[in-house]
Amino acid sequence: MKQILQDMAKGGSTIVEAPAPQATKNHVVINTTTTLISAGTERMLVDFGKANLIDKARAQPDKVKMVLEKVQTDGLMTTVEAVKSKLAQPLPLGYCNVGVIDNIGTGVELFQKGDRVVSNGPHADVVRVAKNLVAKIPNNVTDEEASFTVVASIGLQGIRLANPTMGECFVVTGVGLIGLLTVQMLRAQGCRVLAIDFDQDKLELAKAYGAEICNLSMGEDPVAAGMSFSRGAGVDGVIITASTKSNDPVTQAARMSRKRGRIILVGVTGLELSRADFYEKELTFQVSCSYGPGRYDPSYEEQGNDYPLAFVRWTEQRNFEAILDMMSGGQLDVKPLITHRFKFEDASSAYDLLTTDKSALGILLQYDSTPADRHDKSIRLGSTTNYTQSEPVIGFVGAGNYASRMLIPAFKQAGAQFHSIATSGGINGVIHGEKSGFEHATTDTQAMIDNPVINTIAIATRHNSHAYFVEKALKAHKNVFVEKPLAITYEELEVVKSAYYESASSKLMVGFNRRFSPQVQKMKQLLTPIKEPKSFIMTMNAGSIPANHWTQDTSVGGGRIIGEACHFIDLMRYLAGSEVISVQARRMGDSNAVEITEDKAAIILGFADGSFGTIHYLANGAASFPKERIEVFAAGATLQLDNFIKLKGFGWKGFKKLNLWKQDKGQTNCAKAFINSIKSGEASPISAEELFEVAKVTIDVAQQLREQE
Repeated sequence: MKQILQDMAKGGSTIVEAPAPQATKNHVVINTTTTLISAGTERMLVDFGKANLIDKARAQPDKVKMVLEKVQTDGLMTTVEAVKSKLAQPLPLGYCNVGVIDNIGTGVELFQKGDRVVSNGPHADVVRVAKNLVAKIPNNVTDEEASFTVVASIGLQGIRLANPTMGECFVVTGVGLIGLLTVQMLRAQGCRVLAIDFDQDKLELAKAYGAEICNLSMGEDPVAAGMSFSRGAGVDGVIITASTKSNDPVTQAARMSRKRGRIILVGVTGLELSRADFYEKELTFQVSCSYGPGRYDPSYEEQGNDYPLAFVRWTEQRNFEAILDMMSGGQLDVKPLITHRFKFEDASSAYDLLTTDKSALGILLQYDSTPADRHDKSIRLGSTTNYTQSEPVIGFVGAGNYASRMLIPAFKQAGAQFHSIATSGGINGVIHGEKSGFEHATTDTQAMIDNPVINTIAIATRHNSHAYFVEKALKAHKNVFVEKPLAITYEELEVVKSAYYESASSKLMVGFNRRFSPQVQKMKQLLTPIKEPKSFIMTMNAGSIPANHWTQDTSVGGGRIIGEACHFIDLMRYLAGSEVISVQARRMGDSNAVEITEDKAAIILGFADGSFGTIHYLANGAASFPKERIEVFAAGATLQLDNFIKLKGFGWKGFKKLNLWKQDKGQTNCAKAFINSIKSGEASPISAEELFEVAKVTIDVAQQLREQE
């Protein structure tokens, strides 16, 4: 398959070849026939990509604040690397896709292979889209017409929030693509419409759709035009579909509105509001969210859980269907909006036009390649390598944020031989596989695991799949490195244990990198000679994550205790050097609260040698406070480690501090230790028994927190 990506660091749009995505639960795979370039959104992304760092910072002041906070806690060099890594991630373009379903995943009932559909899939000849973001196309609607469905739904959602009634007078400010579609839909609802813009050609289209017009470039006063249009009463509502940094559209909307009028922001404008304008008229102002209820809700979009029609009449998908019905019935005519057509392979010319011709509206990309030729599951990224079979030959499963930023570079720096990288979607594997020197990218994970050339599998997928892939790899007699956690349930842990003991010679390693950091190694060196019990205080200023984030979902991420606090349970186990024999846990919060999460909790561990420690895992602290603080009290001396940058010793003979220029949480040393154990034939850096112990203790903690009354 091929897909368009935007380089957010240097600018430029390119077509990248990747393995075709595989059908997964609640998703369909579509062979694309036509896509529409969303002129406003995509022009903004392309322009942002071409901007220099200073202009990028000016455009995102909220992100600048986050960067400055990260400098305070993690240090300058670590922050610079994180920012560069973020900007180096290419961004898929497009969200207006039309095609034919090629395959369906489990849980998909309303669609079947061969259905002609619209979706919010990107510009790619094969896309995988969640079932609630797909709608069937009526037979009398062409692919080109249907490609306007998603952008029209954005305007439709704004209209639904405005709740117009027949005979009301509405203003549409900014008649680009979405604005012109909004004009038509308001007219279809029996409203009188005034269109405001700077572009006479676009205003002429709005006039052809039945609107009156106001041309700002000719010096016309929009407030006076609105008052005249409303016969002096003030307009009933204003829908702003313009894109500008100016506050003028909102100010003008308020001044031309009648008392208790409605203003809906669909586009992007300045938002310095005048209280007097809104107070005196009791105006309603609302920002519309994309194409309807369900947007950005993982339960709806990813897991396929629809909202009951009786309670949420118009969801994203139902808005798509409504637009298609309007096209089918002739109430929505998009043909005059088509200004340019390009072959998909000539997409670069389309984006050149987009950035140079502001009058362009409907720019279509046409996909003419044979669908059967788009579905290779594996592609070659580099030349064939002669691998040393006595050393680790790595197959990577997963190429998400942590894998691409930390884990893959750590393995590369440790001298790993990369063979293949497997992802379910394909494109991330190509992006990071090419960058890191993998020979192949694939979406056929099982075939990669079974490949006899590959002797080691590294797993960095979502947490609920870790145990599954570990079992598969161990049964294929591969060495396994899995990013934490090892398992998220007792049942999964037992499956992994059985597979490990049956595999005999395979090594198993979990990415508990913190114990391999240079400062923790120094702490271990100082603590080892002390035979008396030790006490530990570990404070994790974890930061807030929304309750609906996948890491908080106990069935997917396992919750933040299993998904992240396991790092510190392992670290305390390592520094204590003794078996955990008791576990106590307490979470913050009212058991009657609507949303209860596990990310504000205290964990007390007792060890066989009499040591004990407390882990404070907290999501309610200040971002400027150190993210991780580790304190150890032993034999009249204390160690304090802040954020893996500054280590202080109090009362230690011959040791006062070990500070680093750059944060080092041990990722490279962890990968190197694992690789060296395979090369040398020595034991794995962490024994399997200790890995299983930490996994069980972590699940015990989570269970206690969930059962707390």
